[in-house]
Amino acid sequence: MKRPIAKKKRKPRLLWTKADISMLKALVRETEKTTVVARKLKRTVRATQQKASMLGVRLGTSPRKRKA
Repeated sequence: MKRPIAKKKRKPRLLWTKADISMLKALVRETEKTTVVARKLKRTVRATQQKASMLGVRLGTSPRKRKA
């Protein structure tokens, strides 16, 4: 007799509040890394990237240093 496969429990889906969106925009203005922004918002990197894309916010861009 086979044992049933245990199902993984999913986290409940978090909706984006106005406070989350304003915090995202503020962190992007400070040119924080994507991983740092996601951690501060308590969301995944991919979710943060998608929301920034939907809002038209450039995420994870910083001026690059040129090699001499």
